[in-house]
Amino acid sequence: MLETNMVRNIAIVGHNNCGKTSLAEALLYTAGKIKRLGKVDNGSSAMDYEEEEISRNTTINSSFHNYTWKKHTIFLVDTPGDDNFLNETLFATKVCDSAIFTVGAVLGVKGQTIKFANFIADARLPCIITITKMDRERANFEKTVTEIQEQLPIKPVVIQLPIGAEENFKGFVDLLENKAYLYADDNSGKMSAADIPADMSEDVEIYRESLMESVAETDDELIEKFLEEGELTHAELVEGLKNAVLSADIAPVTVSAAPLNKGSESLLNTINELLPSPADKPDREGTHPDKEETVTRKPSVDEKFSALVFKTMADPYAGRLTIFRVYSGILSGDSFYNSSKKTSERFGQLYLLEGKDQKPVDKVGPGAMVAVAKLKETVTGDSLCDASAPIVYPCPEPLKPVISFAVSAKQGDEEKLFSSITKMLDEDRTLKLTREQNTGEVLLSGVGQIHLEVLSSKIKRKYGVEMALSTPKIPYRETIKGKARVQGKHKKQSGGRGQYGDCWIEIEPVESGSGLIFEDKIVGGVIPQTYRPAVEKGIQEAMEKGVLAGYPVVDIKAVLVDGSFHNVDSSEMAFKIAGSLAFKKGAQEAGLVMLEPIMEITVKIGKDNVGDVMGDLNSRRGKVMGMDSEENFEIINAQVPMAEIQTYANDLTSMTGGLGSFSINFSHYEEVPGMIAEKIIAATNTEE
Repeated sequence: MLETNMVRNIAIVGHNNCGKTSLAEALLYTAGKIKRLGKVDNGSSAMDYEEEEISRNTTINSSFHNYTWKKHTIFLVDTPGDDNFLNETLFATKVCDSAIFTVGAVLGVKGQTIKFANFIADARLPCIITITKMDRERANFEKTVTEIQEQLPIKPVVIQLPIGAEENFKGFVDLLENKAYLYADDNSGKMSAADIPADMSEDVEIYRESLMESVAETDDELIEKFLEEGELTHAELVEGLKNAVLSADIAPVTVSAAPLNKGSESLLNTINELLPSPADKPDREGTHPDKEETVTRKPSVDEKFSALVFKTMADPYAGRLTIFRVYSGILSGDSFYNSSKKTSERFGQLYLLEGKDQKPVDKVGPGAMVAVAKLKETVTGDSLCDASAPIVYPCPEPLKPVISFAVSAKQGDEEKLFSSITKMLDEDRTLKLTREQNTGEVLLSGVGQIHLEVLSSKIKRKYGVEMALSTPKIPYRETIKGKARVQGKHKKQSGGRGQYGDCWIEIEPVESGSGLIFEDKIVGGVIPQTYRPAVEKGIQEAMEKGVLAGYPVVDIKAVLVDGSFHNVDSSEMAFKIAGSLAFKKGAQEAGLVMLEPIMEITVKIGKDNVGDVMGDLNSRRGKVMGMDSEENFEIINAQVPMAEIQTYANDLTSMTGGLGSFSINFSHYEEVPGMIAEKIIAATNTEE
């Protein structure tokens, strides 16, 4: 069994197309875990292996691997950088002990970079910043570091100063050791010591002093010594830096060009030296499942086993694959206790995930990322433990869906489709499947359009059923604004027994949410008691079908006040039709209007985007209800018609360069402006 202090687990985090997966490949290759240096561009990567990832050249799912370097075992989680798959990254930053935060030397800090930096900062996650793509045209190390300093909530401290850039990127100066290293030209990842270039000596001195000062500022004893002597010893510098990284006060900056395998060996060493093991982390807090009390677990093999499930993968052949992070103790054998569900689960085999492959193992300890197949009860967010020492860990809340599409099977195989979607709901907690009663549509909601398109592709590949996505119908409603007293009379004579029903009703609007309030005020026997409920039923059915444009009519009070009947020809059906006729006539006389759903939207954006976003919300008939401020962010609270924001996720991304985010909830119904209502009614009538 591995010693806990020799274990690391690391999330590789960064914006889309900044080289995360290429960096993971380089680390695995240099450590001897994989036999060839895979490329994202040609689909040979060990980490991006699903068809959707290969075709889009981007990470969609968190993928897992591990390697051994100088007696340390490191578990890697390569996370997505696209807004549509943010939840994968969020969960990884909540369960990993540390992160490698990648920023491209060409693109620098983008909107998505800030989002991911906030994930890391919110979790107080120790991290190394790696500036990638140093070999690319227009790579600019100093500019990128400045952007990180000015725009991110992470304090960067340079520990590797690049030698050269673009096609001349060939090595770095290690500011901790005050030595230079040059990369091998054979893609082996190896490096060799060299003299510090003469033209860099001044920069090296400046950066090294800045490094010492930044480290000293995190420790009272070190700052006192630094102020007195102007320097720290190598041991003091390394130990101070390690402590500052652990407390998330400092993020050391390294450099790399992963496709050429430059920078991987030094990063492997830096991970071992500076990033924390599970043993360095504080005790993990949870709650007792049967008592309202806090329970803690030390990250030690001597504790009872405990773990948190943070991902589920659906596989048509292997079944559901459950992935969890071990926090304490040793797991072996064939069962554990699910404290969230209060049930025991049996499993066949423990696996370490290695890209698309699975490596069987007999036991695992603190820090391990491990998987089991075909659990019956366990889902993402559940806590696993020894039954004799139950604990429930808090689980990160998944991001809320912000976009919805009507979903159907292309070939009419609805049962197979919805069975497949249900399996994917286990895998992806940001998905939501609902039925809109007013329109009859089944809605699939997610984080973005690409999110749902990728899901469609996965379902077709894994389960052989095609899913069609279409823009949902807006669940409009109708109501009345005034009062009316009308007669509904149904009289039909066609040989034999006829049909006769006659009723008078008074209708008026009532408070929103009241539905139909029906009162029977018939005096005497002008309509027999047996026929009066039929009048209400007729009104109810007419309300459901609508009058103006076929949308349900809501919030009506209808009072049955008079009428007449025929001893032979009257029936429940005749009075039901009479009630329906009376309602339709009365609704027209009382003044029908259309109602539309209004959504409450909270938009979080950078300060520079406020004007554009406010103007855009106004153009969507939105009402800004107020604003709040956070550090580096503005929060706009508004109410906007649902019809105006069905594609808002894409539009906000375009307006804010990926920095903006929003949440959305139903608020209430409001009257549709007259001209817009006319267009809706005309469009509905044309469809008919």
